[in-house]
Amino acid sequence: MKILYFGNNWVGWKVLEWLAGREEEIVGLVIHRPPRQMFVEEILKTAHLSDEQVFYGDELRDPEILASITRIKPDIGLSVFFSYLIPPPLLQEFPGGIINVHPAYLPYNRGEFPNVWSIVDETPSGVTLHYIDEGIDTGDIIAREEVPVEPVDTGETLYRRLELASIRLFRESWPSIRAGSHSRSPQVPAEGTYHRRRDVESIDCINLEKEYTAKNLINILRARTFPPYKGAYFEVGGKRVLLRLHLEYDEDTDQER
Repeated sequence: MKILYFGNNWVGWKVLEWLAGREEEIVGLVIHRPPRQMFVEEILKTAHLSDEQVFYGDELRDPEILASITRIKPDIGLSVFFSYLIPPPLLQEFPGGIINVHPAYLPYNRGEFPNVWSIVDETPSGVTLHYIDEGIDTGDIIAREEVPVEPVDTGETLYRRLELASIRLFRESWPSIRAGSHSRSPQVPAEGTYHRRRDVESIDCINLEKEYTAKNLINILRARTFPPYKGAYFEVGGKRVLLRLHLEYDEDTDQER
C-alpha cells in the first residue's frame, strides 16, 4: 500500500515513526512551512525521502505539484495533525481516500482548537479517525475515542492527553484500515459544533465590566492556559495583563474520605 503522508506536530512525527517501524511504504510527504511547521526535521528524517517526494501544504493547488503527486500513484493518504485544506482535485487521486486524525470527538469541535472548546462549551472531548471530504472534518467516521475533560485540565493538559489518544487510536485502527475491513459511518451534518481559528479571540479578552458565572470564567481561563502561548487577558491603562490558571486536586480531601 503506497502512502502519501500529510504530517505535522509531535503526533505527526510519532505516527509516521510507527508506520516506518512497520516498514509501510511512504511514497511522498506533505509538510507545513514556517512558522506553522512543528517537528518537521524529525518527520523528514523519519520519512527519509528524496526532495522530489516532499511537498508543502500551501502548494497543493499548483497543477505541477498535483501532477507530481499523481505520478507517484499513492493508494491512500494519511493526514495527521495537518492543518491545510486538501483541494478537491487532490482528493480524487487516492483509491483508498485520505484518512485524517482529528483531536476531537466528532461531530463535536470540527475545525480549530478542539481542546479549548471542549472545556469552554463543555462538549464531548476525544479523538477521531475519519475520511476527508470537501468539508472541514465532516467526512465519514472510522473510529473515535472519548477523552473526558478532568476538573483540573487546562488547554495544555487536555491537549497532551488528546495527543496520546490520537496515537493509540491510529495504532489500534490501522490493521483494519490496511485490510479494508474497517467500519465507516456518515456524520450527521446538523449535529456537532465547528470553530474557526479566530474564534478564540471572542473569549480571550476578559471584560472587567462584564458578568461571568464563576464556572464560565474558570473554564475560559483554564482552556486558554497553554504556555508559552499568551491566551486570556484583561486590559488596564492600555496594557494587557495575561492570565493563566494552575489547577490541582487537593490531596488532603482525598485522604479525609
